[in-house]
Amino acid sequence: MKTVAVIFGVVVIVALIFFRPVQDLLSGILPLARPAPPLVQGEVLPFSLPEGFAATLYANDVPDARVIVRDPAGILLVSEPSEGKVVALPDENSDGVSDGAVTLLQGLDKPHGLAFWCAPTDPDRCLLYVAEEDKVSSYKYESGVRRATRVQTVVQLPAGGGHSTRSLMLHPDGERLLVAIGSSCNVCNESDERRASILEYEIVIQDVRPFATGLRNTVFMATHPVTGEIWGTDMGRDLLGDDLPPDELNIIREGGKYGWPICYGKNIHDTDFDTNTYIRNPCMEPFETPSHTDIPAHSAPLGLVFVPEEGWPEDMWYDALIAYHGSWNRSVPTGYKIVRIPLDAQGNPSGAPQDFMTGFINGKGEVIGRPVALLAEPGGTVYVTDDRAGAVYRISRTVEP
Repeated sequence: MKTVAVIFGVVVIVALIFFRPVQDLLSGILPLARPAPPLVQGEVLPFSLPEGFAATLYANDVPDARVIVRDPAGILLVSEPSEGKVVALPDENSDGVSDGAVTLLQGLDKPHGLAFWCAPTDPDRCLLYVAEEDKVSSYKYESGVRRATRVQTVVQLPAGGGHSTRSLMLHPDGERLLVAIGSSCNVCNESDERRASILEYEIVIQDVRPFATGLRNTVFMATHPVTGEIWGTDMGRDLLGDDLPPDELNIIREGGKYGWPICYGKNIHDTDFDTNTYIRNPCMEPFETPSHTDIPAHSAPLGLVFVPEEGWPEDMWYDALIAYHGSWNRSVPTGYKIVRIPLDAQGNPSGAPQDFMTGFINGKGEVIGRPVALLAEPGGTVYVTDDRAGAVYRISRTVEP
C-alpha cells in the first residue's frame, strides 16, 4: 500500500509541475463563498450597478442556470445543462419574482441553447428548439399550458472533447436557425469541420449548411436592433499567458472566416501554434475577419444583448451589455461582471467599456456567482442567469425614465 501511495504522490506532483492545464485549473478557480450569501427573492442584492438601477433575486432554484428566453406567452424559460433540464419560471402575479421552477423537459444531454419559431401564417403554431451536446431537437410548444411535446431531431452535432455547449439563435430573416458549436480543444486543427463554427438550419426545408467558421467558442449571439447584423462573443485560446490572446466581440457575417486556430483578435498570427513560415502574415489574407472589439484575455465573454430605447437612459441606447463569466487560469482573476460597450446606432465604438454590474467577487476574494446569459427588455429591465449560484437576477430601473 505504501508503494502505491508513493507512486500516486509522484504522479500528482509531476502533473502539477508539467501538465500546465491541470496546474492552471487547480490554481486559477476562485473559491466559492461559503456559506453562500443569503439571497431573498424580491430584496435588493449587494451588486454595484449604475445610478438608477438595482438588482433583485428573481429565482434561486435553478442550478447551473444558463440560457434564458421568453416563450410566446411571455414566460421565462431557462436551460440547466448539468441537470439535463429546461424549466419555466412563471410570475403569475407580475411581482418581479418567480413563482417557482416548473420542469418543462428533463433527461436531456447537457441542454443549452433555446429558441422559438412560430409559423408566419399561424402565430399560435410554435416550435421550441433545444440544443443538446449532440443534436438540436424541435418540440411542439403549447404556451398556455407550458408543455413541449412531439420531439424531432433536426440537426445532428459532433459531441465529445471540450466545449460541450451548443447555442441557438433565430436568424433575423425568421427562416433560419443558427447553431454555434465550440472547438473540441484549446487549439488544434479540427478533423470535423462543424467544430469551431456556426451552422445554419433552414427551418421550412430542413437543410443544414455552414454559416461562419474559425470561431473557437461563440456561446452567445444577438441581432443588432438597427443594422440587423449578427454579433457574437468568442473566447480565445488558453496557455499564452495572462494577457493573450484577447477574447472577442465579432460581427458574424454569412460565409465569414474568423481565423481560429491560427489567428486571433485584429488578425494577429498565433505563431505559438502555427509555426509554418509565410511570406506575409496569413491572417491578413482576404476574407479573414478581424474582431470588432477585443476583450481582456480570459474574461470568458458569454451573454450578449443590445440596450433597447424604450425606458432606458438615452446615453445607453444600442450599447452592448456582455456578461464576463470570469477567468479560471489567470494569475490575477479577471471578469466576473457585466460590462457595457458604448456603441452608436450603427454599432461603431463610441467610448471606453464601462462596468455595468459588479460584486460577483466579495471582499475576501470569494466568488458569489458567475454571470452567464442576459435578456434585456424595454423599461430598463435585464434578466441575468448565474450558473455558479443557480440563480436568476432581475435588474430594473429605480427612477422614472
